[in-house]
Amino acid sequence: MKKFNIRKVLDGLTAGSSSSSSSQQQQQQQQQQLQQPGSRENEVQETLQSEHFQLCKTVRHGFPYQPSALAFDPVQKILAVGTQTGALRLFGRPGVECYCQHDSGAAVIQLQFLINEGALVSALADDTLHLWNLRQKRPAILHSLKFSRERITFCHLPFQSKWLYVGTERGNIHIVNVESFTLSGYVIMWNKAIELYTIIIVGIVFHYLSVLSVEPNFKWVGLVAGVHIISQMALKLLIGFESGTVALWDLKSKKADYRYTHDEAIHSVAWHHEGKQFICSHSDGTLTIWNVKSPTKPVQTITPHGKQLKDGKKPEPCKPILKVEFKTTRSGEPFIILSGGLSYDTVGRRPCLTVMHGKSTAVLEMDYSIVDFLTLCETPYPNDFQEPYAVVVLLEKDLVLIDLAQNGYPIFENPYPLSIHESPVTCCEYFADCPVDVIPALYSVGTRQKRQGYSKKEWPISGGNWGLGTQSYPEIIITGHADGSVKFWDASAITLQVLYKLKTSKVFEKSRNKDDRPNTDIVDEDPYAIQIISWCPESRMLCIAGVSAHVIIYRFSKQEVTTEVIPMLEVRLLYEINDVDSPELEQVPPLPTPVGGSNSQPIPPQSHPSTSSSSSDGLRDNVPCLKVKNSPLKQSPGYQAELVIQLVWVGGEPPQQITSLAVNSSYGIVVFGNCNGIAMVDYLQKAVLLNLGTIELYGSNDPYRREPRSPRKSRQPSGAGLCDINEGTVVPEDRCKSPTSGSTSPNNSDDEQKVTNFIEKVKTKSRKFSKMVANDIAKMSRKLSLPTELKPDLDIKDNSFSRSRSSSVTSIDKESREAISALHFCETYTRKTDSSPSPCLWVGTTLGTVLVIALNIPPSGEQRLLQPVIVSPSGTILRLKGGILRMAFLDTTGCLMPPAYEPWREYNVPEEKDEKDKVKKRRPVSVSPSSSQEISENQYAVICSEKQAKVILLPTQNCAYKQNITETSFVLRGDIVALSNSICLACFCANGHIMTFSLPSLRPLLDVYYLPLTNMRIARTFCFTNNGQALYLVSPTEIQRLTYSQETCENLQEMLGELFTPVETPEAPNRGFFKGLFGGGAQSLDREELFGESASGKASRSLAQHIPGPGGIEGVKGAASGVVGELARARLALDERGQKLGDLEERTAAMLSSADSFSKHAHEMMLKYKDKKWYQF
Repeated sequence: MKKFNIRKVLDGLTAGSSSSSSSQQQQQQQQQQLQQPGSRENEVQETLQSEHFQLCKTVRHGFPYQPSALAFDPVQKILAVGTQTGALRLFGRPGVECYCQHDSGAAVIQLQFLINEGALVSALADDTLHLWNLRQKRPAILHSLKFSRERITFCHLPFQSKWLYVGTERGNIHIVNVESFTLSGYVIMWNKAIELYTIIIVGIVFHYLSVLSVEPNFKWVGLVAGVHIISQMALKLLIGFESGTVALWDLKSKKADYRYTHDEAIHSVAWHHEGKQFICSHSDGTLTIWNVKSPTKPVQTITPHGKQLKDGKKPEPCKPILKVEFKTTRSGEPFIILSGGLSYDTVGRRPCLTVMHGKSTAVLEMDYSIVDFLTLCETPYPNDFQEPYAVVVLLEKDLVLIDLAQNGYPIFENPYPLSIHESPVTCCEYFADCPVDVIPALYSVGTRQKRQGYSKKEWPISGGNWGLGTQSYPEIIITGHADGSVKFWDASAITLQVLYKLKTSKVFEKSRNKDDRPNTDIVDEDPYAIQIISWCPESRMLCIAGVSAHVIIYRFSKQEVTTEVIPMLEVRLLYEINDVDSPELEQVPPLPTPVGGSNSQPIPPQSHPSTSSSSSDGLRDNVPCLKVKNSPLKQSPGYQAELVIQLVWVGGEPPQQITSLAVNSSYGIVVFGNCNGIAMVDYLQKAVLLNLGTIELYGSNDPYRREPRSPRKSRQPSGAGLCDINEGTVVPEDRCKSPTSGSTSPNNSDDEQKVTNFIEKVKTKSRKFSKMVANDIAKMSRKLSLPTELKPDLDIKDNSFSRSRSSSVTSIDKESREAISALHFCETYTRKTDSSPSPCLWVGTTLGTVLVIALNIPPSGEQRLLQPVIVSPSGTILRLKGGILRMAFLDTTGCLMPPAYEPWREYNVPEEKDEKDKVKKRRPVSVSPSSSQEISENQYAVICSEKQAKVILLPTQNCAYKQNITETSFVLRGDIVALSNSICLACFCANGHIMTFSLPSLRPLLDVYYLPLTNMRIARTFCFTNNGQALYLVSPTEIQRLTYSQETCENLQEMLGELFTPVETPEAPNRGFFKGLFGGGAQSLDREELFGESASGKASRSLAQHIPGPGGIEGVKGAASGVVGELARARLALDERGQKLGDLEERTAAMLSSADSFSKHAHEMMLKYKDKKWYQF
């Protein structure tokens, strides 16, 4: 019997307990969480897991950046635009858009639809052809063909043909089978297309290409840059060379029938639909019309914009006509539409599109350069009257559709969201799950802003079908622009539609000449540019900060009002410190820190523009950058200006740009800060509540021991001389209350006079330094940089200024640049000893400090307008590594606590009617429980900085959880967002990683490398919002939306629209009885006999390489390789062949029925007249 050892059992128990405890410690270290003792009982049950997250792009909105090519499917009604960056944008009916990208990134030089086939051919600048499958929601490349010895200049695919004609830089024409995407052995060499004596003149650049055909089902067009040249004759190909030579090539006999020569270079060619004439545009601004059988000289020469000289002399040369189209109608004269050709003496004239119809010539000016244009016609067949009804004009920064059927050629109202870049976007914000009544309210006021004079017809690009969206919550995107405008966009269900546009520059006087420019050296251009937007969806309060250091507060109203005088406040926000490192100030001894409040001189804020424009030594002083209008301002329904706040010049130095902004409708307060300090304004009483330097917020707790040089002259009220503010210190009411509550007496002490003289002396010596600062700020204004600066290792061009990312900064100069980077209103515990939450403001700085300011708000109603708001720093200081980016608060259950707000109400209606509703709806802004009332509920403060995130337990201010987000990079954007009925922290880092963390435990849930920071535009516009949505400005004209929600990714396929829809091909034009009977000639020559391998042989393998494409996830799923791909291709071919055979069978059946009917009638007539004599007829 084995002996039982109790000691081994005890050792085993001890080892098990120690191993379990060590494993728990390792798990805690991996998560980098610090839990306080006793907090385990208050742990929040978190529901978010890693499987709830997946990152993917959703849709791209806006105008295609740097467009280069244009194509249109006249049957499917789909428009395609290619760009210089290799992007493809496909547009159907409003709400149906698609974005694709070529992997190579090469410029798209031409696009060709396989009309009504659900496919598209793209030709790139790297000499590659791609075949796109559009029969799936996310188009994919089926085949690619890479040319290696010749450069592609032009290609074209005839209607209902499988042979693609490709022109090259050497002047040769190759033919590609689009079904197999392989080259045919049939090649048209340039030296055979022209006479030998013209070889030297022609050159090698091939430009224009066109096919003529008598077959009803065969159409061939061709022209460089997408000009389509169509006609019906024999199997002829029209080849145009840049030097001015045109050759009519016979495809069957493989030789040129006619050659046409002209002195001027050719830019485009277009056919008359009968195939008897064609038109050419030339480099001298002329058009030549040629008869096909008269190659000696043109029938007619036209100079549309040339001045006709007397004595029959040739008109003066004009600019080149880059493109011409020749479209015919049944009922009238043909249309000749062209771009370019203006006279050289029209200096400064905008680009034009010219429409010539009969004897009338209309010149339509465009806002931007014309990239390309296409004429939309009723029929896709080239041998019929085209009946043009519209012209699509692709401009450098716009897309215009012109109605040709109405007098005056009005344009169609563009339903696509292509006006994002109408003025450059400087900032944007994204709000998901907004109140349901906000979008209808914005739409109702926005409809009144629409311009008149548009065409009354429906938008002609109407292809595709909408997706079946499962997301029903409202989403709003707000964009701020360089011209001071703010646009509201409806972004619900992955669509985008403009709702309302606000022009903030209306409140300012416009400078009419150079001498009357605004008083600013920090902005050379765009002085009204929007830098920060703060919006409360529930109250509809809007606050913007501009690049000229101005803040405007707006209320939403459905009533039109006229404001006699726009309320305005000027804030003098400047705080100087001893800069012992400055060489110019080495001999100036520092002044002692002022103690007490005797030096503080609160002065009521100015409600009108300041009259003092310079100080005693001639420096600009007390002057705002912009001038507010003095005349009455008519404000339309929508957002109406409530108050304008401007920072002023101080001692010749311009005001620093605003780096953070927040507004609270429940408190009636707006607060903003910059690198000098913070200012708080009561916009209900139109008064400045707080104006402090960043150092003054610390009081005696400043970790950097910075000393203020002196109090400022003309300091704004409340706390100018604050110092030695510790926890529990009560700030005197006369220094922190509203300036409207009382007046002050001037201070005439000798000390103040000495301080003033000293400041003037220092400022005079530091004018050079001030100029340097002004130049730095000028660069900032152009870049509209982040509230916190980027790392030095980024692009120098986009890095206005840099600083160390170290948490232990010792340089006094860098400490003096400590800016206010984050602001958040809340009702929480301001101090450790608080027993109940109260209104307060949390302030974050670029050095990683969080400070708390307590607010004492008067009761709502009349008392709120009469009693002062008391503001006092609480002394609470929290520290993080890196600049503070975002703050939020959770309750004891882990739910997000939004800032208090006042529900929106109409302020421009009589007070009696709305008073009852106001009392019912207004939320309490402060909680003042009695001393006997015990509130034991805790709160969590979530703070995100550039380096780490912390969750602080309140009111104890203990760190419950901590997460180091990044060590080698820094966070650009951090947001606390709602997802799947829970809360998480979403971060975007400069190294391109997107990360999410659970709250409050800060567990890592997602870490995906997505997009490196390549320019300031991405950093300035990237933002997260609720329900797993995010966006950024991917180019100056486009917004890219993405999702990090697994649920949204799964439903995305259903939400996307369909580009291809089954549409019956229009009937071919009737050739006529006599033309079919006596026409003779080739009627149905099979291209296989000309271009097939049996007739033309194999193409050279070294000329082009076939590359299979991925083929997408739908449709032809395995088209890249293998048996599945072959079956898919065969199935697709069989479907198409079956469809054609079905059409043929129907026509055959119809002919058989007609023949039977004819036979029956003939038999009846034979029986009727069989027995009659000839004289009885």
